[in-house]
Amino acid sequence: MPAYFFWGDNEFELQGAMLALQRRVLVGDWAGFNYDVMPPTLVNGAISALNQAMTPPFGAGQRLVWLQGTSLGQRCPEEVLTELERTLPILPATTVLLLSSENKPDGRSKFYKLFKQYGEIREFATIPPWKTDLLRQQVETVAQTRGIRLTSPAVDLLVEAVGNDTRQLHLELEKLALYWDRPDPIPPQVVTDLVTVSTQSSLKLAAAIKQGDIPQALQVVEELLHRNEPALRIVATLVSQFRLWLWVQVMAAAGIQNEAEVAAAAELANPKRLYFLRQELRGVSLNQLQRTLPLLLQLEADLKLGQDHRAALQTATIRLCQIFGGA
Repeated sequence: MPAYFFWGDNEFELQGAMLALQRRVLVGDWAGFNYDVMPPTLVNGAISALNQAMTPPFGAGQRLVWLQGTSLGQRCPEEVLTELERTLPILPATTVLLLSSENKPDGRSKFYKLFKQYGEIREFATIPPWKTDLLRQQVETVAQTRGIRLTSPAVDLLVEAVGNDTRQLHLELEKLALYWDRPDPIPPQVVTDLVTVSTQSSLKLAAAIKQGDIPQALQVVEELLHRNEPALRIVATLVSQFRLWLWVQVMAAAGIQNEAEVAAAAELANPKRLYFLRQELRGVSLNQLQRTLPLLLQLEADLKLGQDHRAALQTATIRLCQIFGGA
């Protein structure tokens, strides 16, 4: 397929797919003649990319045209849409056209429907840290592609260690592969010995807040910021986790015990997680959970209004811990 649209904020995975495309399309010394990159700052970059895509390659291999950081998925000017309608159906087999964006394309737009008809749209979005089922699936998939066998507890340890950091996941699996030269699956003890479980996630921050542990919670905040974790993403994780806990407690207070019904209300994909969520909520009252969301929404507003992210996160963290008995 000669046309691709890559979107998502997982830069590591997107760049990996881009490099794979380069290796498949471009040939040796001819690569410099047949590789065209249109940066987001280029005026009329979309039209230039489409015109260049119709140019035959020079020498061996194919031509690769990359339109970076495009906003066509959200708003596509009429003149560009017209040019796309003219070009995509007749795109030469000798050309590969790539568009990339951090943002998800609007599935209702004419651009999306047109591009999906003649090209392929791939998602490279970072998995939210609270979606542990998807993180586990990611670890298993990457390990399988590398020919690495892991026991189930070893997979769980890797999920805890790397979270949604895809780059670190690849590095840790490479380390494990170099060390483990046996045919049987890698046991959890090897992961414990070789993989440093030092990364802090926003879920660990939520757990520390729920315990009212102010020093631990502030330490996690500092480590998250040290890893350049965006403040608004931290807040999004906290909102999602406390909302999930709140729903579980609301349903319990209403006397609803049916797991499928509770899971549906809490938008929980795996009802089996309810057992562990209920264990986590021992000693936590409904009133405490209800008081967290207004603080988190205020924190989100403060950050969007430009308040210093470190000070705002620290202040909100202390107030949230105090709800659960922190002193």
